[in-house]
Amino acid sequence: MMMENGLSMEYGDGYMEQEEEWEREGLLDPAWEKQQKKTFTAWCNSHLRKAGTAIDNIDEDFRNGLKLMLLLEVISGETLPKPDRGKMRFHKIANVNKALDFIASKGVHLVSIGAEEIVDGNLKMTLGMIWTIILRFAIQDISVEEMTAKEGLLLWCQRKTAPYKNVNVQNFHLSFKDGLAFCALIHRHRPDLIDYAKLSKDNPLENLNTAFDVAEKYLDIPRMLDPDDLINTPKPDERAIMTYVSCYYHAFQGAQQVGNVTHVPEPTRQYTYVPNNYNAETAANRICKVLKVNQENERLMEEYERLASDLLEWIRRTMPWLNSRQADNSLAGVQKKLEEYRTYRRKHKPPRVEQKAKLETNFNTLQTKLRLSNRPAYLPTEGKTVSDISNSWKGLELAEKAFEEWLLAETMRLERLEHLAQKFKHKADAHEDWTRGKEEMLQSQDFRQCKLNELKALKKKHEAFESDLAAHQDRVEQIAAIAQELNTLEYHDCVSVNARCQRICDQWDRLGALTQRRRTALDEAERILEKIDILHLEFAKRAAPFNNWLDGTREDLVDMFIVHTMEEIQGLIQAHDQFKATLGEADKEFNLIVNLVREVESIVKQHQIPGGLENPYTTLTANDMTRKWSDVRQLVPQRDQTLANELRKQQNNEMLRRQFAEKANVVGPWIERQMDAVTAIGMGLQGSLEDQLHRLKEYEQAVYAYKPNIEELEKIHQAVQESMIFENRYTNYTMETLRVGWEQLLTSINRNINEVENQILTRDSKGISQEQLNEFRSSFNHFDKNRTGRLTPEEFKSCLVSLGYSIGKDRQGDMDFQRILAVVDPNNTGYVHFDAFLDFMTRESTDTDTAEQVIDSFRILAADKPYILPDELRRELPPDQAEYCIQRMPPYKGPNGVPGALDYMSFSTALYGETDL
Repeated sequence: MMMENGLSMEYGDGYMEQEEEWEREGLLDPAWEKQQKKTFTAWCNSHLRKAGTAIDNIDEDFRNGLKLMLLLEVISGETLPKPDRGKMRFHKIANVNKALDFIASKGVHLVSIGAEEIVDGNLKMTLGMIWTIILRFAIQDISVEEMTAKEGLLLWCQRKTAPYKNVNVQNFHLSFKDGLAFCALIHRHRPDLIDYAKLSKDNPLENLNTAFDVAEKYLDIPRMLDPDDLINTPKPDERAIMTYVSCYYHAFQGAQQVGNVTHVPEPTRQYTYVPNNYNAETAANRICKVLKVNQENERLMEEYERLASDLLEWIRRTMPWLNSRQADNSLAGVQKKLEEYRTYRRKHKPPRVEQKAKLETNFNTLQTKLRLSNRPAYLPTEGKTVSDISNSWKGLELAEKAFEEWLLAETMRLERLEHLAQKFKHKADAHEDWTRGKEEMLQSQDFRQCKLNELKALKKKHEAFESDLAAHQDRVEQIAAIAQELNTLEYHDCVSVNARCQRICDQWDRLGALTQRRRTALDEAERILEKIDILHLEFAKRAAPFNNWLDGTREDLVDMFIVHTMEEIQGLIQAHDQFKATLGEADKEFNLIVNLVREVESIVKQHQIPGGLENPYTTLTANDMTRKWSDVRQLVPQRDQTLANELRKQQNNEMLRRQFAEKANVVGPWIERQMDAVTAIGMGLQGSLEDQLHRLKEYEQAVYAYKPNIEELEKIHQAVQESMIFENRYTNYTMETLRVGWEQLLTSINRNINEVENQILTRDSKGISQEQLNEFRSSFNHFDKNRTGRLTPEEFKSCLVSLGYSIGKDRQGDMDFQRILAVVDPNNTGYVHFDAFLDFMTRESTDTDTAEQVIDSFRILAADKPYILPDELRRELPPDQAEYCIQRMPPYKGPNGVPGALDYMSFSTALYGETDL
């Protein structure tokens, strides 16, 4: 068969006949070559990585034949002859020949591939050879319903993607451009990897990237295609897509065989031999089948003829319009034609592109079906062959290109002409606006009665005008150049353009002469007023910095300040003293500036110069300087008083800091000592419980007696807050920490008093000796390493073992310990407090009444009856206790009961929490 790379090969089993003519249109298409190079490189590396290697450049890395032989060994599982390791050319040729011989041994007869071309790095020959390998080892053995290789792979894709919306696989180029076909193949076999419902045909780049990323990450299929290349290429390379799709086929078919996919494969058809003596029904079925195939083929032929006729007719009608070059020489007319062309490309042509693709697809499908059904190939009517359609389409595209180039060129020409006319008008308007009133200004004698500063300003203005006039020379030349170009391009209104250009040039000559005469007159008047100007300039130079100094000084003298320490206020006072030392030099500068103004006044008065007192270089006056200097001299003593007041305030704040610190440094340690003492008593190892209780109450009285010290400290703290004092370097205590410490001390004393009283009550009610209590407390404290007054479950367990309590290490022991935890930690806090520990140990160490013992006692009073009567209770028990039982005992509901009988058993169990009563 003839490959798109220009290579010929033959297969021993007749695999894949010669491709149709339209498929060979892109034999040397660089886009296809780029796609094949990328895809074939990735395919080779997907196998070479199994041998721990890879290639970077497909037309370079196979030149010595070593990696080529290794690739064939990996994909075939066979061992090739030992390669030549030499670096000479004949060694490389020998290795490549060994590889080609191995390929030929697999039933592929290579016709035009020579080892020398591979060794020389011929890209097209190398791609052709790799495509041969892919066909033989990845595609040839694909079989689906009696279809093999390309047709089988296409049928497999069609079957797998049939249920999916917007997917219609008819070929291996356009059908895969939007990426939905790839996503459908993945979703069909692994629906857990892609949410197909969220995909859109309008987002091809996103669809392609999604499929390629998922295939690479979860299916071990490397990226072999570039999404941008697929989208931007009118017709993607079929070989590249077939190579990549074959990886999907092998991945999913292999997964179905080992049972690791969620999709259940379609059942395989079974074909059996049918003897010659089949019945009439079988014969009729075969005829129907043949006729159905023939009818479908005829339908496809008619559809092809219809689509071909319609497309060719459309091309015939469109060509005259594309070949027309008539225009009304107006920009609007050409722009209208351009918009019509864009509408044609946007609305009218795309359906025809789809029609052409459908036509080619139908033709290919028809030829495939004819070949598979042993029918002769279809030959369209004259003038409607694929080649005819392709030639007409190429002619259409050439006409489109030429028409578009003409439209763009004409648009550019007319746009430039229109632009030049607008540019001439714009520049002429701007120039005439600029020259308006300039002749009258240059002829004016306004400088005759001017003061020097006014004269200086007029001269500066005139110099600026001269510079502006020189700059406008280029504009006048541009106007003339544009007018000349409009004449060259035959602009329709050249007469008015030329007249306007002439008026501008004449006026330009007059402006030049008037400018020179005015410059001479200004220079003469300037010499008279030079002396006054020098004095004005000196004043401006000295007045500006001195005025800035006065403004800054006044701001500094009235500036608000906030200080918090003695050091800060002392720093401000020192800076102020340094400032006052500079006032003498400032007074000298002030007198010098004022004297400059006095000298100007004398000259103006002597020469009677109108407006000579006005300074053109500054708006500052001697009166301004005098007023501001006076303000500074008055603000200095005011600043002295403000700083002195702040110094007294900071001295008072310092006193408050020391007062608070002296008191806080006494109260804080006292609270800490009391806390330590109360904590020590709470550990329970200092005397009897009565002694502990007595000492705790003494501490309680002492704490309440100490409260006036806290109240005194609160008063000092209030004064500190009112004075806005935020830090105190004389103490680490704050009022907040002292309050918290005081409250914690009171809480600790109350809690410990309560705990000791509960321990005394437990001891007296349970008959526990002081020695036992001390032993329980000592063991508890031993395991309470952090002195928190509570034990973790593990610490509690160790404490029980230390007291002789037996807890097994088996599963039963763990269950027993969990029941104990449920008693001592009913709220499941994760900790056991001493009260709960003591209560548990007390119950374990003393005899207690049980529900059974109480039931036995009631049974004696009831003379062994299962119930008891109210009279029996009143006879045997004190009146108040008898009435208590009668009111709370439920009626007896058992057998042999009598009226008024009471259930003492339920009552007894309820006393110990063993029932719901």
